[in-house]
Amino acid sequence: MKKALITGITGQDGSYLAEFLLSKGYEVYGMRRRTSTPNYENVEMIKDRIHWISGDLTDLPSMIEAVREAEPDEVYNLAAQSYVAASWPQPSLTSQVTALGVNNVLEAVRIVKPDARFYQASSSEMFGKVVETPQTETTPFYPRSPYGVAKVYGHWITVNYRESFNMYACSGILFNHESPRRGVEFVTRKVTDAVARIKLGLQTELRMGNLDAKRDWGFAGDYVKAMWLMLQQDSPDDYVISTGEMHTVRELVEIAFSKVGLNYKEYVVKDPKFVRPAEVDLLLGDSQKAKDNLGWKQDVNFEQLVEMMVEEDLRRVKAELAYKEAYDSSKEETLNKKLLI
Repeated sequence: MKKALITGITGQDGSYLAEFLLSKGYEVYGMRRRTSTPNYENVEMIKDRIHWISGDLTDLPSMIEAVREAEPDEVYNLAAQSYVAASWPQPSLTSQVTALGVNNVLEAVRIVKPDARFYQASSSEMFGKVVETPQTETTPFYPRSPYGVAKVYGHWITVNYRESFNMYACSGILFNHESPRRGVEFVTRKVTDAVARIKLGLQTELRMGNLDAKRDWGFAGDYVKAMWLMLQQDSPDDYVISTGEMHTVRELVEIAFSKVGLNYKEYVVKDPKFVRPAEVDLLLGDSQKAKDNLGWKQDVNFEQLVEMMVEEDLRRVKAELAYKEAYDSSKEETLNKKLLI
């Protein structure tokens, strides 16, 4: 039985990857930072099938111990400060986790289990102010945020360990990939969550930044399969993973609102607060290399992805309402009983 260590396992990508690897018969180890209130929402259905290890990317000794405990055949480094907007007010934290953290994981693998295969989660944000369209594995990087800069370091240190120490180390340059498990601070979930709340009468407007920004959006469940495929090849390499289709944020908003029979123009308000200090105007990936070498393909298209997310947020918000109604009813019943005493 193969063993895999996943950092960032409770996040969107980590949870889908864990499910996928378990379905392949892997023994899965998940690294988590110590918190007073652990969040298992994304892995609730599989958390008892995961071997949990405490660790932190910024602490090399804990990474060494995590690799020593798991003795993995494959290591997937998905942990990061991954919210682009937060990287401007928190540039040092972003650098420590998203850049130098990669170095710590690689060093731990080199010291403890140098034959393990390593995957680094690179990002299309590394292309930033793009110098060519579409972007491929050879397109020069021009990051436009502290997050993008940190990801460039993580990408090149992975290449450096591969070439310096002959390690099997790959980077997946993943373009925007979303799902119902995406954090609500990200634009796709921000939109679909707001659509559900507006439809159910809990919200009256959606404040947005640049509606004309263009992105290449895919489904996270499809993209984690590409991560695994990269580590099954005879030799390590880096791959762009994308849909090859570009959509504006305006299209995203329009489709999401239309799924519940609403016109987005009646609810969306442009707010300068949500405009980036340095904008990335467009990202469009060419994943032909991954299709040719890995046999990878996407199964969920853009409209299906948006519909999936809207439906899940409607279900989630309805459940919240039902819980609140039951709670309020219970409180009222308890109060009435006290008044009768």
